Amino acid sequence: MKKLQLPLLKIFNEKEKQFIVEKLNKQFGVEELKGMLLKRGMDRIFLFSGSFNEKQIKKIESILPVERVGVYFAKLVKEKDGTESIRLSIEGTQILKDQIKKNIFEIPDSKTAEAWMKGRELNISTGKKGFLVMKYKDDFLGTGKASEEKITNFIPKSRRLKESSI
Repeated sequence: MKKLQLPLLKIFNEKEKQFIVEKLNKQFGVEELKGMLLKRGMDRIFLFSGSFNEKQIKKIESILPVERVGVYFAKLVKEKDGTESIRLSIEGTQILKDQIKKNIFEIPDSKTAEAWMKGRELNISTGKKGFLVMKYKDDFLGTGKASEEKITNFIPKSRRLKESSI
């Protein structure tokens, strides 16, 4: 039986972590991240705040394949103009809810919140472009991308509310 070969976990050094914090600050007003940042592959970033250190994680990975460490937190997205932006996951918005100060879109009512959680785009002009943190009352519901006429939805199909068949 052939052993599954995953790309190695990339553990961010302080300079790389600071780059992510600066992007988060510019986009959402976030000033600090507690924990270790890691990624596997090209763009999905994980936040780990457990008790293992970098050396211990690498030792475990040398013994058996580790698919991920921590919680999927954000994705680094290359924009059409060549710049990079951060798209927070649902968990990323919830972890940082006390720090997020800007680019928040307050969903106006429960019907619109339900449509969002079903994976629908919102045909709403926000006057902004780029990633917005979606919020309904006290709940953070992930990140959308605003254009002039709509907010694109990034909720994974597996996490969407199911359509009612009634």
